[in-house]
Amino acid sequence: MKKIFISSDHAGFKLKELIKNYLDKKNIKIVDLGPFNDGRVDYPDFAHKVAKKVKISNKHVGILVCGSGMGMNIAANRHKNIRAAQCYNSKSTKLSRLHNNANIITLGSRLLTKKNALNCVSTFLNTKFEGGRHAKRIKKI
Repeated sequence: MKKIFISSDHAGFKLKELIKNYLDKKNIKIVDLGPFNDGRVDYPDFAHKVAKKVKISNKHVGILVCGSGMGMNIAANRHKNIRAAQCYNSKSTKLSRLHNNANIITLGSRLLTKKNALNCVSTFLNTKFEGGRHAKRIKKI
């Protein structure tokens, strides 16, 4: 992966910061596209920022966090060549990468424990697309 872009809305800000610290401790570099405090913002603005960066290269990935994960997911998936996956656990995350070649993970800060969210991020970053029969399906999207 060339670059990892991360963003949130106000509801996801604290979890975004936790994820950044977790990845920093693992010496994984990320690019934070904001917000830079927990003041009220509109999630689509930040989903679009990450999606625009991720679609520049098929090696870039993104992490989006809002209260439910759903709003970010919907907004990011409006972009061509973006396959954002709302993930709830390691299994859903792993399958999103193996079978769907997801390039953005969306997380709900109000729905996941911190530990579960970090496990999802780790799984997302460490799972590669399986290709094969799944590549044909991805082309149909």
